[in-house]
Amino acid sequence: MYVFADRLYRKGEEDIELVKNEKQIVFSSAKNRKIIEWLLKNGFHETFIEDIQSEDQSVAYEENEGFKLIILKYFRPSKENELLFEDSNIVMIITEDKLLFLSDFEEVIKKMVSKFYKRYKPDDSIEYLTYTILDILIDNTMDIVDLIDDRLEEIEDIIFKKELDEEEIQKNLYFARRSLNRIAKQSVFENDVINKLYNHYPTQIRKKLKFEFIDLKEHLNFLINESKTYLDRTGYLQNLLMGFISNRMNQAMQRLAAISLIFLPLTFIVGNYGMNFKYMPEINWEYGYIFVWGVNLGLGFVIYRWLKKKQWI
Repeated sequence: MYVFADRLYRKGEEDIELVKNEKQIVFSSAKNRKIIEWLLKNGFHETFIEDIQSEDQSVAYEENEGFKLIILKYFRPSKENELLFEDSNIVMIITEDKLLFLSDFEEVIKKMVSKFYKRYKPDDSIEYLTYTILDILIDNTMDIVDLIDDRLEEIEDIIFKKELDEEEIQKNLYFARRSLNRIAKQSVFENDVINKLYNHYPTQIRKKLKFEFIDLKEHLNFLINESKTYLDRTGYLQNLLMGFISNRMNQAMQRLAAISLIFLPLTFIVGNYGMNFKYMPEINWEYGYIFVWGVNLGLGFVIYRWLKKKQWI
């Protein structure tokens, strides 16, 4: 539990006290009993409680007489793969003098508090602090997209190397596609939510925060466009990988075919001399065995040189 007022306070869930008519920014869990009680006591609609506590709730914007409710997504790295990011709900509840940031993941709260602390000024309005948190969230997603871009460049370099782990590359591309698809989809929804939030502000606040929200929208448009671009790039890399695998398989088959071509006439000659006929020209010849070996070696060498010239081996 973290509370920003005149400065930063760290408290236990039971120690929190939301003071009437005092500006407070609170970072806590969506299941914090004291916060839920305070919300219900101050006119927060009961149907919203289920929304803020459900991880299945999609990105949304709701508003009543005293509250603004925003539900967004925070992308967290997965332990399964460095390119897989899982989205979890974060809730922002805004009143005239309160800003509540709620998440069920402690690491999310700690990261947000750490970044928010560097930018927090007690004199900033609730609306500007709302913008600050939204900007931190979007910057976090942009960092993820930049990370995926760097990894895709590394994968492209690896594909051109002779030694590569095909299964690992396929897995990385699969997880990168999943993450980028989620980011692109959620960024579209978040862009709509931010538009609604901005349009519901009074005219004076809209004028004051005009350029801040333009910045948010530009970053979201960047996320949408870049995510789709990198999504196409993963498809290109998958095709490139399959092309290299197919080419390598063709080269292996070509070598096998070349070896077969060398031994095919030799097998024919040996097959002829393996027939059980009583009268064979070389059967009683003193140098017959050496002669057949010479023919085989000579023919094999000629075919090998011809295949080498054709670059089949």
